[in-house]
Amino acid sequence: MFKPSQTLPISVKFLAAAISRVPGLALSCLVTAGAYGVEAAERAIFGKAWLEALVLAILLGTLVRSLWTPNHRYHQGIAFSLKVLLEIAVVMLGASVSGATVLAAGPALLGGIALVVVCAILLSFAIGKLLRLPTRMALLIACGNAICGNAAIAAVAPVIAADSDDVAAAIAFTAVLGVAVVLGLPLFGLAMAWTSVAYGTFAGLTVYAVPQVIAAAAPMGPLAVQTGTLIKLIRVLMLGPVCLVLSLIAPHLARQDEPADSVFAGARPSGVRPSLEHLVPWFIIGFIMMVTARSFGIVPQAYLAPLGEVATFLTVVSMAALGLGVDVGTVAKAGGRVTITVLLSLAGLGVISLALLWTLQLT
Repeated sequence: MFKPSQTLPISVKFLAAAISRVPGLALSCLVTAGAYGVEAAERAIFGKAWLEALVLAILLGTLVRSLWTPNHRYHQGIAFSLKVLLEIAVVMLGASVSGATVLAAGPALLGGIALVVVCAILLSFAIGKLLRLPTRMALLIACGNAICGNAAIAAVAPVIAADSDDVAAAIAFTAVLGVAVVLGLPLFGLAMAWTSVAYGTFAGLTVYAVPQVIAAAAPMGPLAVQTGTLIKLIRVLMLGPVCLVLSLIAPHLARQDEPADSVFAGARPSGVRPSLEHLVPWFIIGFIMMVTARSFGIVPQAYLAPLGEVATFLTVVSMAALGLGVDVGTVAKAGGRVTITVLLSLAGLGVISLALLWTLQLT
């Protein structure tokens, strides 16, 4: 027989948990609103946004944390914004990838892109370790460099239980470098006298974010934009397999010293055999399901743009929460080595991408 009193404790716990997250979630949303406001001001003044809301959210969140440290009342909401909202955003991003689009690229190019991503991750990780970066920091930079910049760093963070300071440092440096690449790549393409297809392929292989690929490829014409976007989406698709592999090795990563009051992207692995949930995080399954649904036409075309917008918004909120959990002093300590690692990693990615272009005879 149904007894309301039996469900009451669960309801009360759920309500209490929800209420406890309100202050931190509200603070994260407030920082997000500020980031979008600054981006709008950039567009109004300069005609374009030099720094997107995602990066601005980290910077504003870090500024708030530098001026005022949120007390324990805000921690649960900040952690929820950082982890759960980001995982939901990753699932939604799956709707932007079509299986038919991926297959249209052909097996040689598909295999080449996968090989570039794997080689770039291994090379970047090796560079980071040679420069004595912490293991998780080196992995974050490697995945961000090889796959899709900020989004990859943010998605990989909960899988390897990365410290929020490491995540913020990796994103901050790759974000700045991403802007520089967008501005400088067209000049490099012109100097190389590449065709639109060759340039679009190179842009898709080396530029971090999808919007940045479009911006970098646009000077070379519509065909370069279409080619670059396709290549970039295939790189994004590598995020799922990479996260799956990292989830297998996460329990074996060396433990890092961590401050007691910081906000983390996930719980540190205990070193015991991981459960199925840790081997295959739910958001990876969700990402693959969304790709499949998009490929079979289950996701209506009219929903794709709104899903992308919601995913972007949730990611910006997560990045605001990330900034709110950052200790600037800790980030500054890793600055020099992180900068060199990111620069050398991008250079390595460029060399590997050039090798693929030469192998496929696109140059």
